[in-house]
Amino acid sequence: MRISTITNWAYAITVVLTALSGAAFIMSSRSAVQERLAVEEHLTFDTLAEELALGAEVRSDEARLYVMHGEERHLQAFRAEEEGERRHEAAAAKLASQDLSPTEAGALQEIDTEAEELDKIEITAIEAFQRGDRSGAQGMLFGPEHERLQAALLDTVTHFRDLTATRTGMQLQAAQARSDWWGLVAKIMLAITGLLFLGVLYFILRRRVAVPLVRMTGIVGRLAKQDYTVDVPADPRRDEIGEMNQAIQIFRANGIERERLDAERRADQRTKDLILQMMHRLQACANGAELADVVARFAPQIFPDIAGGLYVLDGSQVSLTRASAWLDPHHSEVTFPASACWGLRRGRPHASGGDDADVSCLHLDGAEVTALCVPLTAQGDTIGLLYLEERGGKALRLESSRLYLELIAENVGLAIANLQLREKLTALAARDPLTGLFNRRFLDETLERYSRDLADQPLACLMIDIDHFKRFNDEFGHDAGDMVMRYVGRVLRDVVGQSGHAFRFGGEEFTILLPGLSEAEGFQLAEELREKVSSGVLSHSGRIIGSVSISLGVAASPMEGSVETLVARADAALLKAKSQGRNQTVAASRGGR
Repeated sequence: MRISTITNWAYAITVVLTALSGAAFIMSSRSAVQERLAVEEHLTFDTLAEELALGAEVRSDEARLYVMHGEERHLQAFRAEEEGERRHEAAAAKLASQDLSPTEAGALQEIDTEAEELDKIEITAIEAFQRGDRSGAQGMLFGPEHERLQAALLDTVTHFRDLTATRTGMQLQAAQARSDWWGLVAKIMLAITGLLFLGVLYFILRRRVAVPLVRMTGIVGRLAKQDYTVDVPADPRRDEIGEMNQAIQIFRANGIERERLDAERRADQRTKDLILQMMHRLQACANGAELADVVARFAPQIFPDIAGGLYVLDGSQVSLTRASAWLDPHHSEVTFPASACWGLRRGRPHASGGDDADVSCLHLDGAEVTALCVPLTAQGDTIGLLYLEERGGKALRLESSRLYLELIAENVGLAIANLQLREKLTALAARDPLTGLFNRRFLDETLERYSRDLADQPLACLMIDIDHFKRFNDEFGHDAGDMVMRYVGRVLRDVVGQSGHAFRFGGEEFTILLPGLSEAEGFQLAEELREKVSSGVLSHSGRIIGSVSISLGVAASPMEGSVETLVARADAALLKAKSQGRNQTVAASRGGR
């Protein structure tokens, strides 16, 4: 039942009980008044009867004294008592007009009759005395008739007093009983009202209001501090407190849901921030190694429960090689053909394994694992693969992460494409398109860098010229001459390898820089180059071109001279080798082979 209903009922019952208590007190008061009136009536009747009896005796005594002594004062006292007796008789007549019982009224009438007869004898005796009949007067006042009437009057007064005492006593007892009964009823009503008030205070205000409110105050205080771990106990009551408890439960549920949404929003915003940071760093990468490291650093932060790797297509566009990995993926090969991935075949993300099992990619090891392959494309060309697999038994959530995966894949693909394009442009700017060697401009930049930063480090320089190159162009055509150029460039790359850098100086001339080598070591390498070039026999379009020979000049720094004069000294040695008959090596410091 609702508290307001209980309160209204309690209020109504309290009002009714209070009214009944008041009525009982009023009835008790009226009974007390009746009790007082009964007492007063009893006193009045008793006093009147006493005065009648006493007055009759006094008058009789005064009349007797007067006839015995003849003193006037006794006659005056007799007459005064007679006047008082008349007043008493008038009061008795007035009382007789009230609600007296027939017996009481008869006794009162008998008193009046006997009193009148007694008065007549006394008056007759006084008149006889006044006429001089003293003995006759004394005989009447002291005679048996007077004694009889006086005794009868006293007996009648006593009987009247007994009758009135009995009746008024019964009225007094009835009034007292009614007063006591109504007083008891009033006390019981007051006790019930007090108990009802105490019950309302304890059961309603304390148990149903105060205690739940105190408990809910603590709960609301913790909820106000966004402490949603507080437990809100269920309250099945269908009253205001129950409704408040339900409202608090709804508030807590809304707070938990809001906190969950805020956490998701913060996690989503953090993911977006990480993706944005990764994009910025991808755009600043200078080479593929840096790009692969950036992806490997940010991917586990964006997807903390997903292992994976970045695969890049090789130059042949046939196989993929893992460029970087994160969180230790186990189920994909490091290198595999592009045809082994269904994602690359279909050109869209492909999930292997999981509840909705699809065709597993061939580059997986066949274990029960959920994996996802996201192709990396740029301008319609496939350039790599983003591989993801479950880690720690946590399934991949492709649908919830698809947007981010596509965004990351798109940006990684564009970054790889940009790097590849940049490398191509750099190669075009720094390399000779015919031989694939570095060009003259890159040679100048390299020498400037050595002169600025590494001037005190050993550096050998080889200047190379193809002997009688004009003969190849004249006899076999320019295509044959280009073939000879490419042949010489390939030999230079193979022999020099990682020991130095090969450049096309211009025309049929080439330059090689060998960091860390002295002039003597450079001379040995030059001889190896010369023998390697001359050992091959070339043909073009079915025609034998023959062998190719080269002339070489060697110079070094800093012992033999500065870096600024290095090429000039090596070129002077080359001119000397050509002037001495070609197909030989000349060291700048020794002037011969």
